[in-house]
Amino acid sequence: MDESAIHTVALVVPCFNEAGRLRPDAFEQALARSPRLRLLFVDDGSTDATVERIASLANTRPDRVEILRLDANGGKGPAVRAGVLGALARGCDVVGFWDADLSTPLEEMERMLDVLEGSPGLLAVFGSRVRLLGRDVRRSTLRHYVGRVFATAVSSLLDVAIYDSQCGAKIFRSDRRTIELFETPFRARWIFDVEIVARLAEVARNVESTVEDLVHEHPVRTWHAAPGSKLRPADYLSAVRDLAVIGWGHWWAARGRHIVKS
Repeated sequence: MDESAIHTVALVVPCFNEAGRLRPDAFEQALARSPRLRLLFVDDGSTDATVERIASLANTRPDRVEILRLDANGGKGPAVRAGVLGALARGCDVVGFWDADLSTPLEEMERMLDVLEGSPGLLAVFGSRVRLLGRDVRRSTLRHYVGRVFATAVSSLLDVAIYDSQCGAKIFRSDRRTIELFETPFRARWIFDVEIVARLAEVARNVESTVEDLVHEHPVRTWHAAPGSKLRPADYLSAVRDLAVIGWGHWWAARGRHIVKS
């Protein structure tokens, strides 16, 4: 038996008041295309009809679709963490998370899985929104340039050559290292993805490797910004603050390791 083969994939989909944007038909099509796919929707304290929309899908696929309901809205990071840890506890070869609005189409998941399956040394594959000829990546000019400034700051602070830390399409091989990435609560509400990268840097240091050896960035073929984003102007200020906290923690951990080795 090929030990590198991927037989089961658990995809976590965090949801908060997504009734107007959820597309059960698209998730149903993904399940039909990929027999190894399971979906775990995490309802983050929604107050609209989100749960009812998810339940309509779960009722037709009870063996492959689950709903995890959280009591109160805690933010995307805690919702993703709860879902990933729950999926790992249930057992799977690969676990990942995907934005509920499907700004990244689910067809990209299989392409990302091909990369992970073809490179046994990789721990994760991250979707990346790169504007290239032949790629259909659509978002406002303002968000594009804000994203590029933010990505440059992340890359510089963590000393990791990552192009897009914030794309909501990521998959991880299920092993102890992935548990380490998610077992501690995130400090950031919105930019928990950056904390994941910082934790990956720590995992890499523990095995005298680099993040570049553990993670592959996959330029998605299609990404369309969905209307109804929950990001507010104040969230960008919070992101800057959280980035400073994450960067400081990363620097301090690296400095402590250097002192111990000395």
